[in-house]
Amino acid sequence: MEELHISPTEKTPDIILNPKGVLKIKGRAIDESRTAYPELIMDWLGLYLSHPADSTEVVIALEYLNSFNTLILSNILKKIAEVKLQSKRLFIKWYIEEDDEDLMDRAEYISSTFNLPVEIIPTAKIKSLY
Repeated sequence: MEELHISPTEKTPDIILNPKGVLKIKGRAIDESRTAYPELIMDWLGLYLSHPADSTEVVIALEYLNSFNTLILSNILKKIAEVKLQSKRLFIKWYIEEDDEDLMDRAEYISSTFNLPVEIIPTAKIKSLY
C-alpha cells in the first residue's frame, strides 16, 4: 500500500495518508464543489483498514472548516475509527487556534457524537503548524 498525498489548494487542505498509521489533514477546508478528493480518501481508508498499523494517529490542523467539509471530515473520522474494532489504537490530535470557538465546538461535537478519542490542542497560530 502506498502513501496518498493530496496537495493543498486555496480551498482544500493538504492531506497525507501514510500506511504506517499517520494521517495528516492541514490547511483550509472551505471548498464546496463536489471534488473527487473525498472519494480518494475513503478508497484509501478502505484499503488501509484491511491491514491497519497497530497504532493510527490522525493529526488535524485546519485554519478554517466550513459546514460542507465538516461532513466530509466527520465521515473520514468515522471510517478511520473502525481500527478500534480490530483492537488497534487510535489517536486523534486536533490543533485549533485558541480563540476559534466555532471550530472548538465542531471538534467537541464530532468527538462526542461519534465517540472518538479526540485530543483538542489549543495553539496560538495554526499556520505555524504547516
